[in-house]
Amino acid sequence: MCGFCGFTGDIEDRENVIIGMMDRIVHRGPDSAGTHSDKFVTLGFRRLSIIDLDNGSQPMYNGDGSLVIVFNGEIYNYREIRDRLISKGYKFKTHSDTETLIHLYEEKGEAMLDELRGMFAFVIYDIKHKSLFAARDFFGIKPFYYGKFGGSFIFGSEIKSFLEFPKFKKEVNTVALENYLTFQYSVLEETFFKGVFKLMPGHCLTYKDGKIKTRRYFQPKFEPEPAGLQDSIKAVDDVMHDSIIAHKVSDVEVGSFLSSGVDSSFVAATFNGDKTFTVGFDYEKYNEIGYAEKLSEKVGIDNYSKVISTEEYWENLPKVQYHMDEPLADPSAIALYFVSRLASKHVKVALSGEGADEFFGGYNIYREPMDLGIMTAIPKPIRKFMANICRALPFKIKGMNFIIRSSMDLEERFIGNAKMFSEKERAKILKDPTGKYNHMEITKPYYDFTKGLDPVTRMQFIDLNLWMVGDILLKADKMSMANSLEVRVPFLDKKVFDVARKIPADYRVNRRATKYVFRMAAKDCLPEEVASKKKLGFPVPIRVWLREDKYYNIIKEAFNGEGAKKYFNTDEIMKYLDDHRAGKADNSRKIWTIYMFLVWYNRYFQEEKAA
Repeated sequence: MCGFCGFTGDIEDRENVIIGMMDRIVHRGPDSAGTHSDKFVTLGFRRLSIIDLDNGSQPMYNGDGSLVIVFNGEIYNYREIRDRLISKGYKFKTHSDTETLIHLYEEKGEAMLDELRGMFAFVIYDIKHKSLFAARDFFGIKPFYYGKFGGSFIFGSEIKSFLEFPKFKKEVNTVALENYLTFQYSVLEETFFKGVFKLMPGHCLTYKDGKIKTRRYFQPKFEPEPAGLQDSIKAVDDVMHDSIIAHKVSDVEVGSFLSSGVDSSFVAATFNGDKTFTVGFDYEKYNEIGYAEKLSEKVGIDNYSKVISTEEYWENLPKVQYHMDEPLADPSAIALYFVSRLASKHVKVALSGEGADEFFGGYNIYREPMDLGIMTAIPKPIRKFMANICRALPFKIKGMNFIIRSSMDLEERFIGNAKMFSEKERAKILKDPTGKYNHMEITKPYYDFTKGLDPVTRMQFIDLNLWMVGDILLKADKMSMANSLEVRVPFLDKKVFDVARKIPADYRVNRRATKYVFRMAAKDCLPEEVASKKKLGFPVPIRVWLREDKYYNIIKEAFNGEGAKKYFNTDEIMKYLDDHRAGKADNSRKIWTIYMFLVWYNRYFQEEKAA
């Protein structure tokens, strides 16, 4: 796992500029560094050595020196591709997957992407034609950012490297902020930095003659097929074992994260490694360490754990938001930072369970279409009338939210696993709302793509394209790389998806369980109580903390600070904080969403300015 950055143009003192950019991302690759520079493009690379430790340095060139590559990720089928290329006459100087990529591009051009199995972001520079070709992996495991500033095209693994580029203009994208308040993550293609874009999952990019062109080369698609339950269980079990074996390809030791969930438990119980890593909090209901220790003992591997104190959690928030590049309001991101830091003391690579919920239907919200079934028998005008009455009541009653949600179509009520502020609420708290966009505009392309499919499948597709990319995978990459640790996600594999996409909806989510067929497959290697355990997510006690004087006052100070006054109506956001403290409502996630933006803003736009 590594990091890269680069820019086009004959920039003054370009060698020192690229070194400054590389230094910003040294955490992604502390083992070695390399550059390529000419009048058209300058490339920088930081390496974390995982495969072919002695010979895998980058930038790497093809045989005649006409192509040069910088690459972040792992190609799990590179050995098969390499053997085939050798049989066709290609000469290899290393045993790295990087060299395999550059020769595969020589052979197939952009069509190379169809052959890859892995996680990746890379740039290939064609020296003769003065062009760049870049790609991001199928599901968005590895990041890639780009933009044009002052006539130069800049790109890299992390936005923070752009800060060292002399033509980069640092501005907050207020449209990104507005939509973040609803989704809790940066949901748009344009990031929180105006003019900086994400290359989206399954997309590639070409840059030539000053023009940027992107296209989608891979589109995940759920196509449920009739199948017997036992056949589906066997297919899941077989493909997951195959994927875990593939994801262990490494010249260094591989460990595994372990929580109390069935996903990480399955990986930990089957990866045949020696070490697992777990964190928890100093509150009994927010601590999974005891579970992890028991399971690790049962399967005969060592478990390393850490209790995160409340003080160190809060102390590390600015560091976490800096490494994230864009604000993320998921409280579990900080826990992921700590478990990555713990693991990095023992291994260079760790397996993790991201993607299982999106592929196999694991989130509890996916049961909502079944739960609302009794209400949908009532004519919609009556349901809407009942919902309007509930909204007008000056007090809350049990079942109110159920009635309100039953009055909405799926497209209206579901945007993914988090919905913080409605459009009306965010217009009220923002000082200068832009009005772009409402949540249905953002989710519409994905709902349109899945017309005719069952509600659960459509919900999964929304999460696969939005929530997983903007929240789950963002924090997995940034928190692990902040600690120079490579995290691999064996669920997010092309072969696994090819099985998952065909599973009938009622084998994924039914009255008995979410992720049903996967839980049945997991019973072969896990205790019944683990395989059947309800989805919890990573529990973080923010609702408790925000009612304590110390942390209430920290938020209060931020809510009345310079950043808050610039973007928010401070009286309105203070109401959320005061009502939460008084026990009138659980506003913890909304408060956290605002606060994480302010922490990020302070780090990038106030501390950076002062430095």
